[in-house]
Amino acid sequence: MKNLKKTELVELQTLNSDFVNLKTQLGDLELQKHLVIEQVQEVRKKFADLEAKLVKKYGENTTINLQTGEIKEKEKE
Repeated sequence: MKNLKKTELVELQTLNSDFVNLKTQLGDLELQKHLVIEQVQEVRKKFADLEAKLVKKYGENTTINLQTGEIKEKEKE
């Protein structure tokens, strides 16, 4: 029976191990991506809900400065 040289076997095993580890990392990253997408969607929904409340309270023709909180009437075009 023929066998690989020790160095060939070690190289083959190392490359296979690296491949398996990289596939696992890729799967982990995909899961993280999915979770971040869900978080983005949740923040967008909360933003839209708050925006609707503020529009109802302050009117559709207003703008809010996000740094100062100042509310101004929109300039008419």
